[in-house]
Amino acid sequence: MRKSEYALWTLLVLAVLAASSAMFALARSQSASAANSEIYRQLDLFGEVLERVRADYVEKPDDSKLIESAINGMLTALDPHSAYLNPKHFRDMQVQTRGEFGGLGIEVTMENGVVKVVSPIEDTPASKAGLQSGDLITALDKEQIQGLTLQEAVEKMRGPVNSPITLTIVRKGVDDPFDVKVTRDVIHINPVKYNAEDDVGYIRVTTFNEQTTANLQKAIDDLKKQIGPKLKGYIIDLRNNPGGLLDQAISVSDTFLDQGAIVLTKGRDLEETQRSNARAGDLTDGSKIVVLINGGSASASEIVAGALQDHHRATIIGTRSFGKGSVQTIIPLGSNGALRLTTARYYTPSGRSIQAKGIEPEVVVEEELPDELKAKADQVSTRGEANLRGHLKGEDADGEDAAKDEEGSGSSAYVPTDKEKDTQLKYGLDLLRGIKSVDTDAKKKAEVESATPEATAKQP
Repeated sequence: MRKSEYALWTLLVLAVLAASSAMFALARSQSASAANSEIYRQLDLFGEVLERVRADYVEKPDDSKLIESAINGMLTALDPHSAYLNPKHFRDMQVQTRGEFGGLGIEVTMENGVVKVVSPIEDTPASKAGLQSGDLITALDKEQIQGLTLQEAVEKMRGPVNSPITLTIVRKGVDDPFDVKVTRDVIHINPVKYNAEDDVGYIRVTTFNEQTTANLQKAIDDLKKQIGPKLKGYIIDLRNNPGGLLDQAISVSDTFLDQGAIVLTKGRDLEETQRSNARAGDLTDGSKIVVLINGGSASASEIVAGALQDHHRATIIGTRSFGKGSVQTIIPLGSNGALRLTTARYYTPSGRSIQAKGIEPEVVVEEELPDELKAKADQVSTRGEANLRGHLKGEDADGEDAAKDEEGSGSSAYVPTDKEKDTQLKYGLDLLRGIKSVDTDAKKKAEVESATPEATAKQP
């Protein structure tokens, strides 16, 4: 073939390729245009419905409520965890994740329509003002509490730092109600409680907020000093921990790991996998670890349990966890609040998705409900992620459906208030002390005597 002919054929091939590319781009553009047209048509439909409601509804509607409800409807159609946060709810969420707020420093519950003090928190305005466990709060700034929900009363007691509030108190042994003036201060929510169980360090993590890792590390250091060389190990109690911040779940896991992956996250593009790895240094110096979970252990709790389980760093005891294996991103919307949107699934270091499945413990230990709760078993049990309407399906790290017919998560969320009747805790203590061993084949079950559940408390 002569040079001129070769050049001609090359030009023809290039022309064909260019034409093909143009046609492909045009088709793609037309497809995108068609999709956009459909979206605009649907938005026109929404506008038409909105205007008809505004014009013809039997009562004049609140426009802002209509729009907010429409947004919420759109997001709840995605999955159970995506939602719109109006400005107030966004502020509440920020308070929760920061772990501090302006308030009084008391744990309270509702009793017969009034607020009852469970306990004042040490070194807070409430304790300094002399409030006592069992006090009944009947009025706030002379306004009766009767008729308010517990949440509404708590919100009234919270407020700007250095602002005063007057509580009307009814106290057993005191004939007449009396007023106590309290000045609000910064209240820190401690997500970590701990104590020495003789030769074992017991650490309960109640939530994953900005204070969790620092408080956990302090707990470990204190327990090392308290127990000394006879330390047999640690129990990390994650029962009924609903989760919280992803970065805190990672750093808590890192506290007990010396190397390796902690969690993998994948969004819509499965090629873009984010991997969080442990840094060198195990704060417990390789001590034995037992992690307690139940049907109320979700999200960040499951990340910690899954990471320690996959690395064989801890023995997981209890019942199957909730099964929330998705990641939510908070997207601020300026003065209009924020969007909480599910943006990724997470996977344990071995590539397991626990979405709609949960973490299965090595040793299954179930707490038997006391007689007074057996008739109300649904009040202390969770249905699990798999039973939530519209939940995401579980996938393995390659994007394949991992749940299929195996979906099912959640279990009893009951925890006895009396440690002597807490079979899961007792099993963990016996395991660390060498009295019991792990039998994964038998998946041992244990029974517990009856106990009375503790009322849920809130902190203003």
